[in-house]
Amino acid sequence: MTRQLDETVDLDIYGAGPLPWSRALDALRSGWPRMETACFLGTVRPDGRPHAAAVGAAEYDGDVYFTSGPGTRKSRNLAVNPACTLSLRLDGIDLVLEGEARRVTDTPTLDRVAALYRDSGWPAEVDGDALTAPYSAQSAGPPPWHLYRITFHTAFGVGLREPHGASRWSFSDA
Repeated sequence: MTRQLDETVDLDIYGAGPLPWSRALDALRSGWPRMETACFLGTVRPDGRPHAAAVGAAEYDGDVYFTSGPGTRKSRNLAVNPACTLSLRLDGIDLVLEGEARRVTDTPTLDRVAALYRDSGWPAEVDGDALTAPYSAQSAGPPPWHLYRITFHTAFGVGLREPHGASRWSFSDA
């Protein structure tokens, strides 16, 4: 899905100026999937309480994907309310994506994202409309694992090295 950058807001209080979205996008594309990339999914429980869990994520064609077992708290939360955040530390930038996560079941996308995971060292394979592997993170639950795509409408970034800065980016579907 193509997203159009609608607005960049400078959040930096030290005068460094706004960060370009290209910096965050380059970090996303070069930083995933890697086992050492810290990535946390935030969801909302049906009673309104927050929930966070580490996930293994991947970037493909400008979209961000992650896996989760159907019985996990995060999957059950997303089934009721797809609103979520994805917080991650990438090379030179902390990034938070806000949007909605929806399950992906089309075979071409499953195949491509599974290949990305395999290239990173996780031996994921497509099994019907989900992914399987000999192992996964404890927080993923038992296989099969559903694949989710996050459609983000807002992102926040903080530069961790020169040039420093902080920005909020807003997007719409192109």
